Amino acid sequence: MAFQIRELLTTSKARLAEKKISPIDAELLLAHLLGVTRMELHARTVELDENEYNRISEEFSDLITERLTGRPTQYIIGEAPFRYLTFDVGEGVLIPRPETELLVDEVLHQLHRFIDPVSIVDLGSGSGAIAISLVSECAKKRDLRVVAVEKEEAALKWLNQNIAKFDLPIRVIHASAKDALDGVKCDVVVANPPYVPTIQELPEELHYEPASALYGGSLDGMAIPIEFIEAASRLLKPGGLFACEHNEVQGPAFAQALSKDFESIALHRDLNDRPRFTTALRKSS
Repeated sequence: MAFQIRELLTTSKARLAEKKISPIDAELLLAHLLGVTRMELHARTVELDENEYNRISEEFSDLITERLTGRPTQYIIGEAPFRYLTFDVGEGVLIPRPETELLVDEVLHQLHRFIDPVSIVDLGSGSGAIAISLVSECAKKRDLRVVAVEKEEAALKWLNQNIAKFDLPIRVIHASAKDALDGVKCDVVVANPPYVPTIQELPEELHYEPASALYGGSLDGMAIPIEFIEAASRLLKPGGLFACEHNEVQGPAFAQALSKDFESIALHRDLNDRPRFTTALRKSS
């Protein structure tokens, strides 16, 4: 007798719904256990014999229980999708978000401003999702020379692991944005800095992610982003591009902080039409 897994999904989705957790999490966890993609889970009928079914059922129930504690699905399965790749993640590194994919899109769109080789610095690189996506998507199209800067030891582990996983020529610098690459000049600086206001309450599952990658160091969350802006001003050549993520209310504060050394300051929105990141060009003088 063959056992289908759909009833497992139905029961587990109901358990997650009680805690207002997306049903997609159940699909990701089960797909991980079965060694298939989430799309494959939907595209084909997965049948198991009784022993396999009982084993998968027990292991799946354990994973759902773990998810109900608040631990993010990406940490449980050890990976997170971002654009066209799947990155290794775990405790100590920020989970890459879909919103940041648009930041990568915009940088790729603006690369026409520069002649090869294009030098790029990714400040606060974390898992390396931005840096690695830029290099991998420009393979055989543009010559990018990318440096990933990260100050946290725990995040460095994941950054180096992902660079090795995709076998890409990305240089890693262990330093803060403030101190990194003294005397170096580049064409592009891209960043997703910590920007959450220190007074803001975060959802339970965000408590599992490193506070150093979330909180912006001040009541308005702008203290650390301003350090990144100052670093970009120092690093960029005249006409160089700065692209930086922030929250939906920080756009005016970013524009103000950028106004001294930057021009062509533009606010960009995410897929939910919320202000999400700002781009600007380094002034010539």
